[in-house]
Amino acid sequence: MNASVSPPLRTEAAPVTWPDPAREAAFRAWLTSLRGFELDPASLRAASADASFRRYLRLDGPNGPRIVMDAPPTHEDCRPFVALARLLRQAGLQAPEVLAWNEAEGFMLLSDLGSTTYLQAVQAQPGRADALYRDALRALVRLQGIPAAEQVPAYDRTLLWREMELFPQWYVARHQAMALSPQDQAVLHASFELLSANALAQPRVLVHRDYHSRNLMVCGEPGEPTNPGVLDFQDAVWGPITYDLVSLLRDAYVEWEEAQQIDWAVRYWEAARRAGLPAHADFGEFWRDFEWMGLQRHLKVLGIFCRLFHRDGKDGYLKDLPWVWRQAHHVACRYREFAALARLLEKVAGQERQVGYTF
Repeated sequence: MNASVSPPLRTEAAPVTWPDPAREAAFRAWLTSLRGFELDPASLRAASADASFRRYLRLDGPNGPRIVMDAPPTHEDCRPFVALARLLRQAGLQAPEVLAWNEAEGFMLLSDLGSTTYLQAVQAQPGRADALYRDALRALVRLQGIPAAEQVPAYDRTLLWREMELFPQWYVARHQAMALSPQDQAVLHASFELLSANALAQPRVLVHRDYHSRNLMVCGEPGEPTNPGVLDFQDAVWGPITYDLVSLLRDAYVEWEEAQQIDWAVRYWEAARRAGLPAHADFGEFWRDFEWMGLQRHLKVLGIFCRLFHRDGKDGYLKDLPWVWRQAHHVACRYREFAALARLLEKVAGQERQVGYTF
């Protein structure tokens, strides 16, 4: 089993800094007001980085460590996180338990799912990957079985297009400093139409939206029902059944050989159908939907990673751009409907097509 991996962004035990003294004072006051946890303020340290305005801190206590979410309410709405955490836990998934919440100031105390992500585990012990990913597939089937259509937003055409528009706005115009011609714009528009139509035609389930190796935690030995711990689910929607599988098998931080992707996808597909999920009866059609969903996602991610750098000053994602581009280009080259998009990707990235033959 071969994989290429990208170093994780999580920085365990990093020091905590507070750019805003008033927010630090509010945090200290809230921490002091908590009763029954006996947390040690001197043990405060960073637990993980985040691609949003949220950050996570860790504190020690007599019953083990706890996690604090620091989410300024002017930038982050924590209500979806609280609601989804409850739904996932009720379904038997390993999501953090909300122990205390200061909604007005944006501080939350959570149970701790540990400090080892799937990405870190795969880096350290590649031989554990198959068992861990089978755990993640089993958990995904359970997640998708949650009847939450009325409790989360719809992954509708407006959202799909808003995501894809990040590609020309941030990757093409801002990062590559390129102006698209009217013909290029027409190619993008036609591609976006195809991708959104395909996504909207797929059966719909609960979609985590970031179900990948940096948001899944190792919470026991591979094969145990405690795996995986599931994080970063607050942006969940009701949408295409293939979306989270793409997030897992073609994420931006670890690349698996296609044979391995297909093996895991078949295992998921069989388990999903046994569980009564609305997966396509023909795996070939399911795989096509999977690939097209991945193309939509990778175009979006190219834009998001560039936005994180140019707007938010977070450069840690730039190293992953070539991987994401390669995955988008691979799918665009495979389907004749996206031949023009493949050429546009090459043009924007300054890549020359390598022509070859296979027999």
